[in-house]
Amino acid sequence: MRRSLAAAVAGLVSIALAGCGSDATTPPPAAPASSTAATSAAAEPAPVAAPGQAVPGIPPLTGNPTDVTTASQAKAGTGQPPTRLLAQDVVVGKGTAATLADTVDVRYSGTLYSDGTLFDSSWSSGDEPANFPLDAVVPGFAQGIAGMQPGGRRVMVIPPALGYGNRATGPIPPGSTLVFVVDLVAVK
Repeated sequence: MRRSLAAAVAGLVSIALAGCGSDATTPPPAAPASSTAATSAAAEPAPVAAPGQAVPGIPPLTGNPTDVTTASQAKAGTGQPPTRLLAQDVVVGKGTAATLADTVDVRYSGTLYSDGTLFDSSWSSGDEPANFPLDAVVPGFAQGIAGMQPGGRRVMVIPPALGYGNRATGPIPPGSTLVFVVDLVAVK
Protein backbone atom coordinates (compact mmCIF):
# COMPACT_ATOMS: atom_id res chain seq x y z
CA MET A 1 0.00 0.00 0.00
CA ARG A 2 2.77 2.43 0.97
CA ARG A 3 4.70 1.72 -2.27
CA SER A 4 1.61 2.17 -4.48
CA LEU A 5 0.84 5.47 -2.76
CA ALA A 6 4.43 6.63 -3.33
CA ALA A 7 4.19 5.58 -6.99
CA ALA A 8 0.91 7.46 -7.37
CA VAL A 9 2.39 10.62 -5.86
CA ALA A 10 5.53 10.33 -8.02
CA GLY A 11 3.34 9.83 -11.08
CA LEU A 12 1.21 12.87 -10.35
CA VAL A 13 4.24 15.08 -9.65
CA SER A 14 5.94 13.96 -12.85
CA ILE A 15 2.79 14.50 -14.92
CA ALA A 16 2.38 17.99 -13.49
CA LEU A 17 6.02 18.85 -14.16
CA ALA A 18 5.97 17.40 -17.69
CA GLY A 19 3.52 20.10 -18.77
CA CYS A 20 5.85 22.78 -17.41
CA GLY A 21 9.07 21.51 -18.97
CA SER A 22 11.90 19.66 -17.34
CA ASP A 23 14.74 20.57 -15.07
CA ALA A 24 17.72 18.56 -13.92
CA THR A 25 15.83 17.17 -10.92
CA THR A 26 12.73 16.06 -12.82
CA PRO A 27 12.71 12.33 -13.64
CA PRO A 28 11.42 11.12 -16.97
CA PRO A 29 7.72 10.29 -17.10
CA ALA A 30 6.54 8.19 -14.18
CA ALA A 31 4.28 5.22 -14.57
CA PRO A 32 0.60 5.93 -14.01
CA ALA A 33 -0.52 4.49 -10.67
CA SER A 34 -3.10 2.32 -12.41
CA SER A 35 -0.66 0.91 -14.96
CA THR A 36 -0.68 -2.88 -15.03
CA ALA A 37 2.50 -2.70 -17.08
CA ALA A 38 4.22 -1.11 -14.10
CA THR A 39 3.79 -4.21 -12.00
CA SER A 40 3.93 -7.00 -14.57
CA ALA A 41 6.39 -5.84 -17.22
CA ALA A 42 9.13 -4.28 -15.07
CA ALA A 43 10.43 -7.67 -14.01
CA GLU A 44 13.24 -8.02 -16.55
CA PRO A 45 15.73 -5.84 -18.38
CA ALA A 46 15.55 -5.33 -22.15
CA PRO A 47 17.85 -7.23 -24.51
CA VAL A 48 20.52 -4.75 -25.64
CA ALA A 49 22.17 -4.50 -29.06
CA ALA A 50 25.88 -3.72 -29.27
CA PRO A 51 27.18 -0.34 -30.45
CA GLY A 52 27.25 0.03 -34.22
CA GLN A 53 24.93 -2.91 -34.85
CA ALA A 54 22.05 -2.06 -37.20
CA VAL A 55 18.79 -2.43 -35.28
CA PRO A 56 15.53 -2.01 -37.24
CA GLY A 57 13.19 0.29 -35.32
CA ILE A 58 15.86 2.38 -33.59
CA PRO A 59 15.93 5.88 -35.13
CA PRO A 60 19.16 7.73 -35.91
CA LEU A 61 20.48 10.20 -33.33
CA THR A 62 21.43 13.87 -33.66
CA GLY A 63 24.82 15.44 -33.07
CA ASN A 64 27.76 13.27 -32.11
CA PRO A 65 26.00 10.38 -30.34
CA THR A 66 29.22 8.99 -28.85
CA ASP A 67 30.06 12.26 -27.05
CA VAL A 68 28.36 11.79 -23.68
CA THR A 69 29.30 15.34 -22.66
CA THR A 70 26.74 16.79 -25.08
CA ALA A 71 23.06 16.15 -25.66
CA SER A 72 21.87 13.84 -28.40
CA GLN A 73 18.30 12.97 -29.25
CA ALA A 74 16.53 10.61 -31.60
CA LYS A 75 15.16 11.72 -34.93
CA ALA A 76 11.79 10.43 -36.16
CA GLY A 77 11.46 6.69 -36.55
CA THR A 78 10.67 5.11 -39.89
CA GLY A 79 8.02 2.54 -40.63
CA GLN A 80 5.74 1.01 -38.05
CA PRO A 81 6.90 1.61 -34.48
CA PRO A 82 8.18 -1.49 -32.69
CA THR A 83 5.77 -3.33 -30.41
CA ARG A 84 8.51 -4.50 -28.04
CA LEU A 85 11.17 -2.62 -26.11
CA LEU A 86 14.33 -2.02 -28.15
CA ALA A 87 17.64 -0.93 -26.61
CA GLN A 88 21.08 -0.31 -28.06
CA ASP A 89 24.28 0.81 -26.42
CA VAL A 90 25.86 3.79 -28.15
CA VAL A 91 28.70 3.95 -25.61
CA VAL A 92 29.39 1.13 -23.15
CA GLY A 93 30.20 2.28 -19.63
CA LYS A 94 32.28 0.64 -16.91
CA GLY A 95 31.59 -0.42 -13.35
CA THR A 96 28.55 -1.70 -11.51
CA ALA A 97 25.55 -2.21 -13.77
CA ALA A 98 22.19 -0.69 -12.84
CA THR A 99 19.40 -2.99 -11.69
CA LEU A 100 15.66 -2.40 -11.63
CA ALA A 101 15.87 -1.80 -7.86
CA ASP A 102 18.49 0.97 -8.09
CA THR A 103 18.35 4.74 -7.90
CA VAL A 104 20.28 6.31 -10.77
CA ASP A 105 21.75 9.62 -11.88
CA VAL A 106 21.11 10.11 -15.61
CA ARG A 107 21.02 12.71 -18.33
CA TYR A 108 18.43 12.04 -21.01
CA SER A 109 16.35 13.30 -23.89
CA GLY A 110 12.93 11.91 -24.81
CA THR A 111 11.35 12.19 -28.25
CA LEU A 112 8.28 10.85 -30.00
CA TYR A 113 9.00 8.01 -32.43
CA SER A 114 6.33 9.33 -34.81
CA ASP A 115 7.99 12.65 -35.65
CA GLY A 116 11.08 13.16 -33.45
CA THR A 117 9.42 15.88 -31.33
CA LEU A 118 11.38 16.47 -28.13
CA PHE A 119 8.99 16.15 -25.16
CA ASP A 120 11.49 16.12 -22.28
CA SER A 121 15.20 16.60 -21.69
CA SER A 122 17.32 16.84 -18.58
CA TRP A 123 19.82 18.73 -20.76
CA SER A 124 17.44 21.72 -20.96
CA SER A 125 18.76 22.87 -17.57
CA GLY A 126 22.42 22.15 -18.25
CA ASP A 127 24.40 18.97 -17.82
CA GLU A 128 23.49 18.28 -14.17
CA PRO A 129 22.02 14.74 -14.02
CA ALA A 130 18.54 13.86 -12.80
CA ASN A 131 18.29 11.44 -9.87
CA PHE A 132 15.43 8.99 -9.34
CA PRO A 133 14.62 5.38 -8.41
CA LEU A 134 13.95 3.13 -11.40
CA ASP A 135 10.77 1.81 -9.76
CA ALA A 136 9.22 5.31 -10.10
CA VAL A 137 9.33 5.56 -13.91
CA VAL A 138 7.46 3.86 -16.76
CA PRO A 139 8.44 0.19 -17.03
CA GLY A 140 10.12 0.54 -20.43
CA PHE A 141 12.43 3.28 -19.17
CA ALA A 142 13.47 1.19 -16.16
CA GLN A 143 13.93 -1.98 -18.22
CA GLY A 144 15.95 -0.07 -20.80
CA ILE A 145 18.37 1.29 -18.18
CA ALA A 146 18.82 -2.01 -16.32
CA GLY A 147 22.21 -3.46 -17.19
CA MET A 148 23.78 -0.10 -18.12
CA GLN A 149 27.08 0.86 -16.55
CA PRO A 150 28.15 4.38 -15.51
CA GLY A 151 29.62 6.37 -18.39
CA GLY A 152 27.41 4.59 -20.91
CA ARG A 153 24.89 6.02 -23.37
CA ARG A 154 21.93 3.95 -24.55
CA VAL A 155 19.04 4.59 -26.90
CA MET A 156 15.76 2.83 -26.16
CA VAL A 157 12.46 2.67 -28.01
CA ILE A 158 9.53 2.17 -25.64
CA PRO A 159 6.21 0.92 -27.05
CA PRO A 160 2.97 2.31 -25.56
CA ALA A 161 2.37 -0.87 -23.51
CA LEU A 162 5.57 -0.15 -21.53
CA GLY A 163 5.03 3.61 -21.49
CA TYR A 164 1.68 5.38 -21.13
CA GLY A 165 -0.55 3.13 -23.21
CA ASN A 166 -3.51 4.99 -24.68
CA ARG A 167 -3.36 7.77 -22.11
CA ALA A 168 -2.16 11.31 -22.91
CA THR A 169 0.43 12.58 -20.45
CA GLY A 170 1.53 16.22 -20.67
CA PRO A 171 3.01 16.70 -24.14
CA ILE A 172 2.89 12.96 -24.90
CA PRO A 173 -0.16 11.98 -27.03
CA PRO A 174 -2.07 8.76 -26.32
CA GLY A 175 -0.63 5.61 -27.89
CA SER A 176 2.84 7.13 -28.31
CA THR A 177 6.02 5.17 -28.83
CA LEU A 178 8.77 6.94 -26.90
CA VAL A 179 12.49 7.15 -27.71
CA PHE A 180 15.01 8.02 -25.01
CA VAL A 181 18.73 8.64 -25.27
CA VAL A 182 20.07 8.04 -21.76
CA ASP A 183 23.51 8.67 -20.26
CA LEU A 184 24.04 6.78 -17.02
CA VAL A 185 26.13 8.96 -14.72
CA ALA A 186 25.94 6.92 -11.48
CA VAL A 187 24.21 3.98 -9.81
CA LYS A 188 23.22 4.37 -6.15
